Order: sequence, then C-alpha cells, then structure tokens
Amino acid sequence: MQSKVSRRLTQPTASEVSEHVYGPRLARDFPACFSWLCDINQAHLLMLRDQGLLPPADAAKLATALLEIEAQGAAAVPLDPALEDAYFNFEAHLMNRAGAHVGGTLHVARSRNDILATMDRMRVRHAVMAIIEGLCTARQSALQGAQRHADVVMPGYTHLQPAQPITYGFYLLGVAEMLGRDIERLSALQSRLTLCPLGAGALAGTTFPIDRAQTASLLGFEGPVPHTLDAVASRDYALELLGSLSIMATGISRIAQDYYVWVTPEFNLVEFPDSVTGTSSIMPQKKNPVVLEYLKGKAGQITGALVAALGAVKGVNFTHTGDGNRESMRNVWDAADESLHIASMLDLVLRSAEPNSAHMLSRARADFGTATDLADTLVRRCGMSFRESHHVVGAVVRAALDGNMTASDITSGMVDTAAMDQLGFKLELTRDEVSASLDPRASVAARSATGGPGPEGVRRRSAALLEQAAADDARNAALRGGIDAARRELKQAMQALAATDGAGH
Repeated sequence: MQSKVSRRLTQPTASEVSEHVYGPRLARDFPACFSWLCDINQAHLLMLRDQGLLPPADAAKLATALLEIEAQGAAAVPLDPALEDAYFNFEAHLMNRAGAHVGGTLHVARSRNDILATMDRMRVRHAVMAIIEGLCTARQSALQGAQRHADVVMPGYTHLQPAQPITYGFYLLGVAEMLGRDIERLSALQSRLTLCPLGAGALAGTTFPIDRAQTASLLGFEGPVPHTLDAVASRDYALELLGSLSIMATGISRIAQDYYVWVTPEFNLVEFPDSVTGTSSIMPQKKNPVVLEYLKGKAGQITGALVAALGAVKGVNFTHTGDGNRESMRNVWDAADESLHIASMLDLVLRSAEPNSAHMLSRARADFGTATDLADTLVRRCGMSFRESHHVVGAVVRAALDGNMTASDITSGMVDTAAMDQLGFKLELTRDEVSASLDPRASVAARSATGGPGPEGVRRRSAALLEQAAADDARNAALRGGIDAARRELKQAMQALAATDGAGH
C-alpha cells in the first residue's frame, strides 16, 4: 500500500497518526471550515476561469460540482483520516463528483498553506464581528442601566472596604466604559484582517498568471497580503485576538466578582431573578449565582488559550508549520465561541440585576463613606490643612465605632471633642453642617466634576456613549454587509458559470 495523498510517500499513514492527529483534527475542523472552504474554492475557480487557466468546459463542470457539494453540506462528504486534512478530503470528494482529471485541476496555482491561511483569516474575521456585536449589546444594557439608576446611591468600595458613596448608575457607566475599550481593541484588529493570503502558494507564490486581487475581492477582502511568505507564516492576528479576549474576559470576571459579593445576604445590595440562578441538591434554601461563577471561570480558560497559542508559536520558524499554524490555532476557535457566550451572559446579568435601592442607601449612610466629605468641609469651613482635617475626622470615626454608632449618628459635639484632642481648639460646626457633610446623597450630587458620580454627569456621559455605541454597531454592521455583498456576488458568478455547463458550452 501507498500513501493516499502522495506518491513521494511509499507507505500509508500510520494508524496512530490517523487516530491521534488527523482523525480528531478532521472531525473537529471539517464541519467548522466547510463553508469557508467552499467559498475559497469557488473564488479560486472563478479567477482561474477569468485568467484562462482552465478550459471553459472544465470550469463549468467544476462550478456545478462545487455548488452541489455546498448544497449537500459537510455531512455528505465522507471523511478519511488517511487523506490527512479538510482540504484533501474535500478535493477527493470533488474528484469523485467531477472526475479525477477535472477535479484535480482546481488546485493549480495554490497550496494548502495559503488555503489554510485564508480560512483562518475568514474565520477570525467572522468571529470578531460576532463578538463585537455581543459586546455592543452588553454595553447598551449597561448604558441604559446607567441612565435608569443614576440616582440610586450605594457604597463605593476600595480594598472591598466602604470608601465613598457612588451610584449604581455610575458603576454601570464604568462597566460600559470598559466594554467600549474592549470593542476598540477588537475594532483595531479588524483593520489587520482586510488582506487575503490566497495566491501566496506554499510560501513563494506561483509562476501562473493569477489575479490575487480578484480572489481577495470575491472573498470580501480589500486586497492581497503583499508578501507571500508572511501570508502563510503569520497568525499574529489570532494571537492578538486571544490577547484582546483575555483582557475582555478578565475585566468581565471582575464585574462578575463585584456582583458575586453584592448578591450575598451579608451585602444584599442586588438581587437576581430565580431564572438566572441555581440551587443545591441538598440545601433547600440555596439560590446560587451560577452565571457569575461561569463568567469568572471562563476568564481563566481564555487566558489559558492565549498562553497555549503563544507557547506553540514561540520556537517555530517563520514559515508554514503544523505547530505554528495549526496547533497555535487549536484553542482560538473555542475561545472565540466562549467569548460570544460571555458577552451574552454579561448582558443577561446587566439586564436582570435589580439594585436593592433602600438597602444601598442605608449602607451608604451607615458605613462612614462620607468621612472624606466631612474632612473636606473642615478644610473649606475652618481653613485647616487636609492632613489636619484627616486626623480630626479619623478621631471622630474612631469615637463613633467605639460607641457602636453609625456615620449618621455623628454630632457636631463629637467633632469639637476630636478637634480639641488633635488641635487644641473647637471648630464649632453647626448640626446642619455636620449632617449635610455626612449625607451620601449630597456627597454624590456634589461630585459633579468630569468623570464623577454626579447623576447629571452620569446621564450626559451615558447618552454620549449610547451615540458612540450606535456608531460602533453601524460600522460593524457595514463591514458585515460588505462581506455579505461580496459573498452574494461570488455565488451569483458561480451560478452563472454552472449554467454554462448545463447549456453544454
């Protein structure tokens, strides 16, 4: 027996290779790559026909066979691991349909290397568009929530300790800002996915007079990758995608961690409907935040995919290799799929979480988060340095804690006592001045400088970002529309070419 794919190889593929390398790869990749491979084959055929590199009758017969294969779907193609990969299996099926000679002519002026490189770019391009769409949806939910909850005062935390009052709307606006940067990173990557590797051959192009610009256009690219070795050697855009997705997933994990704490009975700041929670098999009282745990866990998986891909590439020569261009891509597709799920689950969290507004305000009143505002009042009202006021208010807080009091229990007399201990004189603030300084709603309203939690500022910024989000969505939709239009042109040209086969031309 000989190899099924090459007479250079005098032995068939070892069963272990088929079982552990080709078989699993083929089962995983062929269904996922089938539509891209159909498009690439069809674009290449049209270009060969237009360049006079195929007899018209052969081109028409190939068009008919390719369209029939596409219509029947990936499941109709018998897969044989001894044929190695998706392309050889597709080609074998095509040769059975169109005849060995005609089917074999389609591979003129190309290699599996540039075919694979083109498929990878098309798949990444599609994945990026879909992930941007998902993130745009989640960002819109965050921005709508920011406007709706701009007046809902809650404690803000640093080191997971009460810090200063904010609003729930202000928090959601911060989430939207973060998601906007994730979208910006992915949009920047799209600009590096506009060129097509097809026609690069194995690494050095071809001696046939092909038209790389035509195949690029038919596949929705702006033009060909200018350097043929770079075209087949490089997957840096996939590493960039994994890097962007790792940053995105890590940021979303941090948001999930906040909700994970807030939803506990001990914090009780937000509530989720039963439909997005789970329960226990033994403890009937349990309402578990399973979606939040999912979001936190997936960040590690996606970061692991990035590390695995970088590890596969780092010692690889700058050319086409199996480890550089196949194993490095192994987890890219899973990470992209998981990122779509992450975006959808984050949107669900943002839409379904309900703030416990009264308890949020109660906690903000009780937890000394307005101590900084009292210190600021001492600076403005009494001409003290901030460090002096910091010491005085710190002593006030200590006295309140020792007396089992909350921030709302602090009196002007307590401030005078602390001032006498720290500075040697009273400050004589009025009760109203102390009360106003310690009011969390007044604290939030007063923070109206750019970027602060003041409700009007939150609403203005969220409105502006909603406009930006609409523009981002429209830009992504326009890109998808251009690619879809190119694909329609490709299919129309194929139908026209196949019709000449039926006419006997």
